Amino acid sequence: MNLHFDNRLIRELPEDKLSVEMDNQPRQVHHAIWSATPPTPVSHPTLLAYSSDVAALVGLTNDDVQSAQFAQVFSGNQPIEGMQPFSTCYGGHQFGHWAGQLGDGRAISLGEVVHNGVRSELQLKGAGPTPYSRRADGRAVLRSSIREFLCSEAMHHLGVPTTRALSLIHTGDDVVRDIFYDGRAEAEPGAIVCRVSPSFIRFGHFELLAQRGDFALLKKLVDFTISRDFPHVTGNAHERFNQWFKEICASTARLVNEWLRVGFVHGVMNTDNMSILGLTIDYGPYGWIDNLDFGWTPNTTDAGGKRYAFGKQAGVVRWNLQKLAESLVAVAPSQQSLIDGLAQFDEVYEQQLHATLAGKLGLLDWTDTDDDLINGLFSWMQALNVDYTEFFRCLADVSEVPLLDSVTPAFYHPELLTNERHRTTVQDWLSQYAQRIAQQSEPHEMRKQRMNAFNPRFVLRNYLAQQAIDAATLGDLSVLHELQAALRTPYDDNPTFSHLYAKRPDWALNKAGCSMLSCSS
Repeated sequence: MNLHFDNRLIRELPEDKLSVEMDNQPRQVHHAIWSATPPTPVSHPTLLAYSSDVAALVGLTNDDVQSAQFAQVFSGNQPIEGMQPFSTCYGGHQFGHWAGQLGDGRAISLGEVVHNGVRSELQLKGAGPTPYSRRADGRAVLRSSIREFLCSEAMHHLGVPTTRALSLIHTGDDVVRDIFYDGRAEAEPGAIVCRVSPSFIRFGHFELLAQRGDFALLKKLVDFTISRDFPHVTGNAHERFNQWFKEICASTARLVNEWLRVGFVHGVMNTDNMSILGLTIDYGPYGWIDNLDFGWTPNTTDAGGKRYAFGKQAGVVRWNLQKLAESLVAVAPSQQSLIDGLAQFDEVYEQQLHATLAGKLGLLDWTDTDDDLINGLFSWMQALNVDYTEFFRCLADVSEVPLLDSVTPAFYHPELLTNERHRTTVQDWLSQYAQRIAQQSEPHEMRKQRMNAFNPRFVLRNYLAQQAIDAATLGDLSVLHELQAALRTPYDDNPTFSHLYAKRPDWALNKAGCSMLSCSS
């Protein structure tokens, strides 16, 4: 196993001076970005799944991954040359409130690998306590690890910016968790995911330093982030800062539109879960919407306020960027730099939103009159309990002579269409849609091809992930591996995986893990 480490973050940014003296004891860490953090060994690490794509990305062969050494190294049991494990210090706004220091409570980075000019930070999730674990054990359970492993790779193959997942390893040790927060904690199998990203720097890294008034270190972190993670940003100091912040805002705007495109709900978009690179990061109580519901959140903790519901994600992302901007005031060339960056978000978001909606409908461009078309569609889709993913695949079959039968498979309760008022609403909309696509003078098959390349056939619905979890808990990895294979071609109609394309079954409505999930999931 030959990995080339270039651990630039710990080389160029200040270390927690108490790392050695206090080991991994939880504490407040000041005037430092990172703490040396050795993983805590596990008893019997066993590789359950891995991504060959990610292995190749970091310079590993399939033989490397399947060796006995790999499970030891990527469970944290056996460091290899060049690894310098660390965890980082950051804060964040959680559910709209400042939470103070948070940090990598159950994430330990092994180091930064450079392969073929690509930098990848390797980070173990669930490898034991860190100085930022507070009262927790730093471990992860199998169910949450399977969800993170599968979702990271599913999002990548959907074309959504995301962190990746190299491996999923069973630790051989149990972890105690209270999944419903009702006082009934139970032992569950433990696991570790190795996740991979060019950078794990978050909005919260900058926020904590600003909140503490550590502006010298804040400036140092900004300069480091631009130099390492945005090397294409050039010019004088003012120009580089302005371009950097604009890029953060623009990439974040594109990200939230990608979530809308595929029907993804992050579930816990606290500022400490926002990547500076515009990547989807920290897969916890996430979910794909089944029936369209802009008010749906997959997070039980968010059930009351629904702050992070599907239809609110863009607003929350904008709010998070505002908090990032506020944390950068002391080191920005001018306040106008930050105002311009946020304006960039607004501009890019609106452009991307129209492009996203046009793509979902198969329109070659977006006009002002299309607002009524999409608003009408979303209104009756919510009212009539229509599946989001299935509907847009069905819509690709609608030609200039619209047939209600084309979209009926997307209804969870097709009997609603026996109601004359409902049936008329849907038929009238389909007629308007048919007239609109007829204006494009584009062959039906060409539009269908474009739509099916834009609207996925397969998404990782929560009930599918839960089936993989249930089977794996009993020692059966076949469902996990089947989902991993299916998620690699999410836009294809593949007969081999047709049973995975089904709408959410009724039994999944109230089954734990299949609808809403807790933050411990």
